[in-house]
Amino acid sequence: MTALICGSLAYDTVMVFPGRFKDHILPDRIHMLNVAFLAPTLTRYFGGCAGNIAYNLKLLGSEGYPCGAVGHDFGPYSRWLAENGLSERFVKVLADHYTAQAYITTDLDDNQITAFHPGAMDRSFTIPVPADAGITIGILAPDGREGMITHAEQFVTAGIPFVFDPGQAMPLFSQQDFDRFIDQATWITVNDYEGQLLQERTGLSAAEIAARVEAYVVTRGGEGSIIYLPGGRQVAIPPVVAERVVDPTGCGDAYRAGLLHGLMHDMDWETTGRVASLMGAIKIAQLGTQHHRFTPQEFRDRFHAAFGYRIG
Repeated sequence: MTALICGSLAYDTVMVFPGRFKDHILPDRIHMLNVAFLAPTLTRYFGGCAGNIAYNLKLLGSEGYPCGAVGHDFGPYSRWLAENGLSERFVKVLADHYTAQAYITTDLDDNQITAFHPGAMDRSFTIPVPADAGITIGILAPDGREGMITHAEQFVTAGIPFVFDPGQAMPLFSQQDFDRFIDQATWITVNDYEGQLLQERTGLSAAEIAARVEAYVVTRGGEGSIIYLPGGRQVAIPPVVAERVVDPTGCGDAYRAGLLHGLMHDMDWETTGRVASLMGAIKIAQLGTQHHRFTPQEFRDRFHAAFGYRIG
């Protein structure tokens, strides 16, 4: 099976504030916020949801194509993709745009403040979802509004089942948009905060959303995740204790790569969720979104150590 991973490809500039935002943001002055955080540590990474998910999926031994629009400054990222065996078949370079840029500040409690410039990402709708390229599964990760709407429709037209992962793009959509995405998607994944927003926007409970798809996956950080299935069944996925907690950026994308890998290999939900959970724990122990490394066999060994049984 081969996955098409629709979403952003971006440069992530990550700064670490050696304090806590809560000590500097006054709740009664939030309406007139004007703060500055001295961040002695700054690192630039290759990121974006499509790039991150594709990278993690490759580590697991599954094949996925990142699909997104990038700018004239994409050269270093392009070389990185090539070095890691990732295809640019569905990456479109726009000479008059910058590649999307995320500026992320993280505090000691792993809270994050992010500013994001979409750049070429807003033109992702110009890249069609192919119906004849051997794509068997897709994921619709955060991207430009028009791109996400267009790609969802094209997945349906092409008969390709896909995961809807609204993530940071949630503010772009209305209740009607979300209702349509739920009807189009085969699976939905959100974190607990995004899940609350989705349920408030649609007026649907978790069980009601699950009844309209094959699975509704809600991650809960250090508390693991819950997979809601039609018929009221719930699968609780335990967290994996990370070797160390270094950088939460990209953990959600690593988790989603685990979901895709499980779906692509017909794993049951208990195992799929555990693969995804372990991926998040591996990622959080490394700086950056694409700098952790392991072989498929090393992952299988870590899975066995974490959960007591083996996967193929």
